[in-house]
Amino acid sequence: MLSNLKISNIAIIKEAVVDFNNGLNVLTGETGAGKSIIIDSINAILGERTSRELIRTGSNNAEVTAFFEDINKNAADVLDEFGISYEDKSLLISRKISIDGKNICKVNGVTINVSMLKKIGQALVNVHGQLDNHNLLNEELHYTYIDSYAENDDLKDKYLTAFNKYCETKRLYNSLITSESEKNRKIDLLNYQINEITEADIRIGEWEELENRKKVLQNAEQLLNLVNTVVEIFDGNDSFNGVNDMLNTASTSLIKASSFDESLNKIADSVTDMSYNIADVTSELKDFIYNFDVDPAELDIIEDRLNVLFKLSKKYGSTEEEILEFLDNAQKELDNITFSDKRKEELEIELNDRLEYLIKVADELSENRKKYSLMFVKEITDALSFLDMNSIIFKVVQNKKDFDETGVDEIYFLISANAGEEPKPLSKIASGGELSRIMLAIKNVLSSKDNIQTLIFDEVDTGVSGRAAQKIGIKLKEVSKNRQVLCVTHLAQIAAFADNHFLISKSESDNKTYTKVDSLDKEGRICELARIIGGIEQSKLSLDTAAEMIENAKKY
Repeated sequence: MLSNLKISNIAIIKEAVVDFNNGLNVLTGETGAGKSIIIDSINAILGERTSRELIRTGSNNAEVTAFFEDINKNAADVLDEFGISYEDKSLLISRKISIDGKNICKVNGVTINVSMLKKIGQALVNVHGQLDNHNLLNEELHYTYIDSYAENDDLKDKYLTAFNKYCETKRLYNSLITSESEKNRKIDLLNYQINEITEADIRIGEWEELENRKKVLQNAEQLLNLVNTVVEIFDGNDSFNGVNDMLNTASTSLIKASSFDESLNKIADSVTDMSYNIADVTSELKDFIYNFDVDPAELDIIEDRLNVLFKLSKKYGSTEEEILEFLDNAQKELDNITFSDKRKEELEIELNDRLEYLIKVADELSENRKKYSLMFVKEITDALSFLDMNSIIFKVVQNKKDFDETGVDEIYFLISANAGEEPKPLSKIASGGELSRIMLAIKNVLSSKDNIQTLIFDEVDTGVSGRAAQKIGIKLKEVSKNRQVLCVTHLAQIAAFADNHFLISKSESDNKTYTKVDSLDKEGRICELARIIGGIEQSKLSLDTAAEMIENAKKY
């Protein structure tokens, strides 16, 4: 579970530390106080996308640190996969966001990238927000809820493997059943391409070598003049002594001087070494001049060869490696076409076998979805009935479609929220409050199918009030018996059920806004619920009502 959250320089939060506990953790506060910033900070620590706009004005970076206790097996497996050690099933995660856009993520002191952090986060926390309600309206995603409920991961992997193999075999088969004229045209083209590249006899690294040699030939006269100048400086001429002579004289003088003062030994040795080195360099430069040979025709030969390579690069790839890879692929394609009749027969048998197996696996997945859809409908209907949607009719429609990556099932939900109405798509009839309750019911039902220990509900009370709000509070309390639940709410009916209640408030100082998070005691909870009920003025009646709501919530 999420035990501790520390936030630094996130939006209007300068510094905040929140100690969460088991059970139902509720966050309340005025609109704009910073409740959503707490959720944004948690999302950041879970590897979700962030922006430098999140950094508090005037700061160069922001940081979030979270401490998790008693992590589940899924999270432990991911940590083992990444080679991250953990003791006592605890986990310390930090993420630093800099103004230059850089992110530094660490888990138990080990630096990781954001994608790794996201995989760890998905095993630790399940966040429900307004995006989930939006996704619920997308019928193309409805199959994912059924698969999660049916725990179809292994079946889906099995199907996807079969589907990909079938598609690959079908692609190869289709490439062989072209018309005879198209086949001949393709053979001619491939033969031309293969011959053109083969005759060029390309060698990797040749292009660079030719360019370097071309540069030498184009600047041969200047190159020799420069090297001769250096040799003359070292060896001297009739007008002046060269560096070699001067260094020899200096070396001899220092050796003699060191016989009088041993402190000059090291300097004498250095100068002697210098004279030897210059002598060696002079010898190598003379060899370079002696062996330097320029054939006037060589430059033309190099230009012609570079022109061949350039033309090939325009057709087959910008480098020698890419051109040779093109050659290899062209040869394979030609072989496939040349031996197409035999290969066609082989692929036809293989394709039928793969199709037969794909149908078998698809039917297995489809039947499993159908089986669990019936149970899913019952559990969702019961949950929604409890949430004051007593006349609800919830249906899962499952139709056949063509094979794709998801299977052969077109799955979508229909709902009738009122008696006498035919079930229709969610997007057509569901209100904001109904969507929130449907999503809560789904989350509640699916929570039993994974071992994620922390569930976060952001604005789950959208569009609800009164009795329905109280029912949501009861349902959240029920979920929190076996899971840690964090809930952002504006409703006293829900906040009354909190095991741990946090008040998010903001203030101004020195023309800056500051947000703080306070853990409320019993009296603080009563005052906060009274504020939610009655607004600015907290009358005795609103305080008594708040106290009564908290006492009544204890019954559940």
